[in-house]
Amino acid sequence: MPVRKKPAAAPSAKVPPRTKEPRSAAERAEMMKLGMVSARGAPRRADRPRKPIVARRAMRATSILNEAFDYERPSSFARGIRYEPAGTATLLISGTASIDEQGLTEYLGDFRAQLWRTFRNITELLAAEGATWHDIVRTSCYLRDIERDYRDFNEVRTEFFTWLGLDPLPASTGIQARLCREDLLIEIEAIAVVPCDRK
Repeated sequence: MPVRKKPAAAPSAKVPPRTKEPRSAAERAEMMKLGMVSARGAPRRADRPRKPIVARRAMRATSILNEAFDYERPSSFARGIRYEPAGTATLLISGTASIDEQGLTEYLGDFRAQLWRTFRNITELLAAEGATWHDIVRTSCYLRDIERDYRDFNEVRTEFFTWLGLDPLPASTGIQARLCREDLLIEIEAIAVVPCDRK
């Protein structure tokens, strides 16, 4: 009879030990712009996470499904999220990628740097509405080559979400897809829920 693993603790707001150094200067630059590392590459703490105003919790059915963070290679998403949106606004973030202020693709051929830039672009979109990643309830993540890039995708996403102290993690789906530009390697869309009076 297989032994059941005890569920792992949810990510904490502590700075996680770095498992891998950024693979490129572009990846390091995006991590610096997000505030995750200093100019010298030292890990930095995320701002203390505020409690989301909209009540939500992770959905679990441990009699049939284990948690994704219990996998041999842990993955950063919740099976589902229950939230109660009375008096709230829903933010629907379109597919967002590694695009600069002029609409040009950043970091050609560098998957990890493109992902960090994508996270930064979404962070800024959220901030424009007075929101943070703590308000996101769902993401859909489109990878051009999921077999080649999923390990890096999950590594970077887990590092970012752990640094932020997200709890619960957003519900999420990873999809292989042809993206709107041949040079984009990753695109993410997201749903966030905030109080109607925020902004």
